[in-house]
Parts: sequence; C-alpha cells; structure tokens
Amino acid sequence: MSAEILDGKLLARQIRGELAEEVAAFVASRGVVPTLAAVLVGSDPASEVYVRNKRRDCKEVGIESQLHALPVETSQEELLTLIARLNADDRVHGILVQLPVPEQISTEVVLASVDPSKDVDAFHAENVGKIVQGRPRFLPCTPNGVMELLKRNGLSTVGQHVVIVGRSDIVGKPLANMLIQRGADATVTVCHSRTRDLPSVTRLADILVVAIGRANFVTAEMVKPGAVVVDVGINRTDDGLVGDVDFAGVSEVASWITPVPGGVGPLTRVMLLVNTLTAAREATG
Repeated sequence: MSAEILDGKLLARQIRGELAEEVAAFVASRGVVPTLAAVLVGSDPASEVYVRNKRRDCKEVGIESQLHALPVETSQEELLTLIARLNADDRVHGILVQLPVPEQISTEVVLASVDPSKDVDAFHAENVGKIVQGRPRFLPCTPNGVMELLKRNGLSTVGQHVVIVGRSDIVGKPLANMLIQRGADATVTVCHSRTRDLPSVTRLADILVVAIGRANFVTAEMVKPGAVVVDVGINRTDDGLVGDVDFAGVSEVASWITPVPGGVGPLTRVMLLVNTLTAAREATG
C-alpha cells in the first residue's frame, strides 16, 4: 500500500485563514494589535530564515512583528536587559528568543527570564508545569502542530499507542505530556538513545512520532503496517532537506505519513501565531 500524505503546508494555510479572521475581530473589538517580538542573536543562516518566515506569517494574519537583531558578541547581561524591556512593554504580547544562542549565553537563564505570560514558545518552567497539570496557558508550537495535524485529518489518539522517538524539551517531553491528558487519552511510550531494541518498540506504535535529528533513521522494518508516521526531523543533506524517516520506504508500510519539508514545520510556525493571539487576549482581559 502507499500512505496518504499528512499535508502540513495545506493545513497551515487553512489555519492562517481562520486566524486572520480571529485577529481582525480582536483588533476591531479591543483596539489592540497582537504583537510578537522576535530576538535573534548572531547570524545563524537557518535561524535567520526561520525568523523571516515567522515575520511573513505574522503579516499575513494581521499580527504586528518586531525583530530585535543583536550581534553575535552580545553578552548575556545585554540580552537579559533587552528581554526585561520587552517584558515591561505593554505593546508586546509575545516574546520569541530564537535558538540556538551563542555559547557565552545560557539558554536556560534566557528562557527563564521571559515573562511567562509572553512566553509564546511555552518554554518557561511555569508554562511547562501548567502543561503537565493539564491546564496550559500556551501549548508548545511543534507538539501542538502534531496534535492539530492528527486531529484535523480525523486521526484520533484516544486509546492509541503512540511511540515517540526522542525526549527533547521542545518535542518529545511536551508532546508526551499532551497526549496523556484527558481528551487525548493515548498510551505513550517515549524512546531515546538508551532504549533497548528500538525497532521492537517502534513496531508497537499505532502512531509513531520521530524527532531525533538523524536523517532517514527510521526505516520500513521499524514500522507496524498501517501505522500513522509523523516525522518531525529536518536534516540538511547533500540531497536537500530530509526527515528522520526514510520516506520512500516507510510510505509503503504506513497508512499516513508526513512529508519533509511540508509536514510539521509549517504548523510549528502557525501555532506561534495562535499563541500570540492568546497572549494578547489574556493581556487585554
């Protein structure tokens, strides 16, 4: 069989259309334009592209965007001063610190310095705790993109065994916490570098989510026939961008599969816009 495609690009376009209407209604009723401030330290090419795309997305839905670009030699104290200023600025509703930051800056310290009510990436410990407790202020962008991709394609997680390959703070851990909440009701297994006989575990998955950053790592032999496969990986190779899943082989085994690019990535960006509107609503009562 050949898997059906989970088209994140098409779905992101649909959600942006819905969001544009919501933002217009919000602006009309509150007289406030939701505003996202992006902070970029240094000149990492991938980060620059990502921030540029986010700014374009903001413009499309009517969200104001700011870019605060700092030189690579910026000190941690200088960056924290900027974040404190953005925290205190009532006109700014969401703050995004683009990662990675240069080595002289502590990622943990910087993320902890963002006001939780403006932490639209949902990285602050307070927001992570709320997710674990099932009462989130914001949902983290990539995991929420995965959830929306499944839900809007009619793929229920209720009673399903979801295997997540990767335990990062950005994808694996928060997604696992979201999937075990009431309403999602999945049974979740999280795999990592110490998992024994990984293929025997991944073959148990009704829904397999892969986020480890290793090109074409998951092969057809690691996938249960008929499983839904969500590839979160983006790897730059001589042949272009590829995911963590061997798309050609796995698509002959799975029932649904995400392409790379064009799968989860576009939804990650649009969920940031959703969180920015949520932050603006909370800030204006």
